[in-house]
Amino acid sequence: MTVPVWIWAATLAAIVTMLAVDLFAHRRAHEVTMLRAAAWSAVWLALGTGFGVVVWAAWGTERAGEYFAGYLIEKSLAVDNIFVFALIFSAFAVPRAYQHRVLFFGVLGALVMRAAFIAGGAALLERFHWVLYGFGVFLLITAWRMIRSHGHPDPRGSRSMRLVQRVIPAVPDYQGQRFWVRRTGRLAATPLLVVLVLVEISDVIFAVDSIPAIFAVTQQPFLVFTSNAFAILGLRSVYFLLADLMHRFVYLKQGLAAVLSLVGLKMLLADVVHIPVFAWLAMIAGCLAVAIWASLRATRGPVKDPDRDRRSPERDGVLR
Repeated sequence: MTVPVWIWAATLAAIVTMLAVDLFAHRRAHEVTMLRAAAWSAVWLALGTGFGVVVWAAWGTERAGEYFAGYLIEKSLAVDNIFVFALIFSAFAVPRAYQHRVLFFGVLGALVMRAAFIAGGAALLERFHWVLYGFGVFLLITAWRMIRSHGHPDPRGSRSMRLVQRVIPAVPDYQGQRFWVRRTGRLAATPLLVVLVLVEISDVIFAVDSIPAIFAVTQQPFLVFTSNAFAILGLRSVYFLLADLMHRFVYLKQGLAAVLSLVGLKMLLADVVHIPVFAWLAMIAGCLAVAIWASLRATRGPVKDPDRDRRSPERDGVLR
């Protein structure tokens, strides 16, 4: 698959333009309603799907299938990231009006970091084919750990939080949407910047899982990057759409673990068994559909949110 430089440039320009439009539309602090989040989610989904149609028209069915498989993997793994975002925002009592600003810059940083990860991963795979098997083993281990894990740790007591507090001097109270303030002649971070750093750290951790997973379905850097980018662009809207419903997805981790297991096995058996990309796409979609169906069925009645105490808005989330 040959991708001219001008197509790379045009794609990056389109992504930057979409980010600029999104920033302009949300330039003032406000709470994102569920209706607005649903509308923006539909827009980002249409853009991601439309780009897949462009890939199909330009490079054929096989490449389009690889793009959609990568897009679906990234979208599904991003849902688990939303759990962490919700915990971070609630642990630090981030006002809902400021959350979009944090997520916007978090997505911007995620795109840059993932581009670097993708470039590094593509270079490794091109030079050392055996790295593919290492990725496969890593994903199987990740799937096993995901099944054995019980919820997410409180972000205020994490090692990342302790490191941030040690490195960045911060004031205890929010100062509107500002990330920095000047106190006694020195710049100090607001809690909003601390939250942004934690969001970026969490995305780096999730990228370590998702980037190798996408390399299992395609090793074309252009498809890996664009499937990541279009999936991440809609993450903010999906967060506002699903954040208050996350406790209903009780079997999501099992579904994601099944997806990672399938992807890991595909990497390990890549030189032995060839399964068409659309078959992999169907298996991934099937795992997610079963997990979502089972979750919604199990939580049809009143259900206690296991993270409610940690996510309670009454908790004091300012820095101490």
